[in-house]
Amino acid sequence: LSGAHMTVFPKIVELMKAKGLDNVLLTGGGIIPEEDMQKLHELGVGKLFAPSAPTTEIADYIRSWTMEHRSELFS
Repeated sequence: LSGAHMTVFPKIVELMKAKGLDNVLLTGGGIIPEEDMQKLHELGVGKLFAPSAPTTEIADYIRSWTMEHRSELFS
């Protein structure tokens, strides 16, 4: 509820880019307004989940993202 997501996520994205971690998923969740989710997505943050999101939905998203962006892991 502190709004830290708009400070923390951009800083993490910045650090990841500085380290060349372009093929690493950054995702998360919590109580984040839709407008903030959109801004964070535009910065490169993956899908953000509401507190009520089922863990199966989160796992499916991570698995799907990995298959799409890190296919070399499955070759």
